[in-house]
Amino acid sequence: MGTNDLPGGWTPFNTDITVKEKEIFKTAFKGFVGVDYKPLAVATQVVAGTNYRFFCNSKGVYPHAANETAMVQVYEPLEGSAHITSIHKV
Repeated sequence: MGTNDLPGGWTPFNTDITVKEKEIFKTAFKGFVGVDYKPLAVATQVVAGTNYRFFCNSKGVYPHAANETAMVQVYEPLEGSAHITSIHKV
């Protein structure tokens, strides 16, 4: 039995990010400044709402900033807007 078969388990990462997942990512980052994050893959976990883990390319919005990678976790509650719960460099 895989992790994604368990209640509350995470799905495998998928590079085919849906329009809905892109919109959730965009909503969570509304008003966020200083670093630009571009999602490359996503995994989901159904809880009382949905957790999303976005594997991203990240780059500071200043000249000569280096490309880095980051794991961005977003929570979309059953009611209300999606929001960032954590960002970690990987």
